[in-house]
Amino acid sequence: MRISIVIPAHNEASYLKDCLDSFVAQTHRPDEVIIVDDNSSDETFQIASEFAQSHDWIKAVQRNSVDEHIPGKKVVDTFNFGLQHASAYNLIGKFDADIILPTNYFEAILNRFQSNWKLGMCSGLLYIQKNNDWVYENIADKTHIRGPIKMYHKACFDKIGGLRPGVGWDTVDVLLAQYHDFDTQTVPELQVKHLRPTGHGYSSKSYLSKGEAMYKMRYGIVLTKIAALKMAWQARSIRLYLQAVFGYLKAFFQRQPRYVSKGEGKFIRAYRWKGIWSKLG
Repeated sequence: MRISIVIPAHNEASYLKDCLDSFVAQTHRPDEVIIVDDNSSDETFQIASEFAQSHDWIKAVQRNSVDEHIPGKKVVDTFNFGLQHASAYNLIGKFDADIILPTNYFEAILNRFQSNWKLGMCSGLLYIQKNNDWVYENIADKTHIRGPIKMYHKACFDKIGGLRPGVGWDTVDVLLAQYHDFDTQTVPELQVKHLRPTGHGYSSKSYLSKGEAMYKMRYGIVLTKIAALKMAWQARSIRLYLQAVFGYLKAFFQRQPRYVSKGEGKFIRAYRWKGIWSKLG
C-alpha cells in the first residue's frame, strides 16, 4: 500500500521542523510527503525545502492564495492543491504541520488498513500539553478522527467525493464514510502531540461558520441547537451558542448549497440521534 501525505502549511515555521522530524523518524515512512506552503510570510517554505533537499520522498510546493482566513475552505483548497502533485497512492493523508507523531505511527495505521478491507478512515488521538503533561485534547469523542491527522483509503476518499471546502469538512467526511458502509477507527495507543491546541485564534466568524456547516450537513434546527449547546458549554460561553444558531439560520434563509444529499442527510440525522440517545440511556 502506497502512502501519500499532504500537509497544508501557513506560517508554521515554529512547528514544521519538529513535525517533519517525526515523519523522518518513522519505522515505516510514507512513500511521499507533500508540504504545501500557502502564502506564508515566515520561513515555512525554507524549512520545507531543506527537508525536501535531504529526503527524496519529501516535496515542497507553494500555493498563492488570498491572505484572508477562510475557515475550513482555505485548508481544504490547499490540501487539494497538494493532491494534484501526488503520485499514485492507496492511502492518502491530510495532516497538519503542528503535530509530532510517535515513531510507529504509519506502521500501526498500515497494519489496521491491511487487516480490515472495510476500513475507510483511521487515525491516532491528539494530545496537548498542560502543566508539563500531555493530556487528551478533549473536544471530541475518542472515536472521532480529527482534522489534523486524517488518513483515508483511496476507495473511501473517492466514494465520499473528497473533502468539502468549508467548516465541518472534518465531520462530514466521517459521516459520509459511515453512510457508504466503510469502517472508521481510532487507535488509542497512537498518541499524537498537538503543539497548538484546537481553537487557537477562533473568532465569532468561526462559530457562525460552524452553524452554517450544520445546515450544510442537514442537521436540522433541533440537532443544531444541541450541538451548539455542547460547544458553548465546552467553551463556557452562551454567546457561542447564539452565534452558531444564527449561522445556521443565516444559511437556511440564504439557501446556501448543501454538503450532502437528502438521503445522506437523513442518515446523518439518524446517526446523530442514535449517539445522543445512547449517551442519555
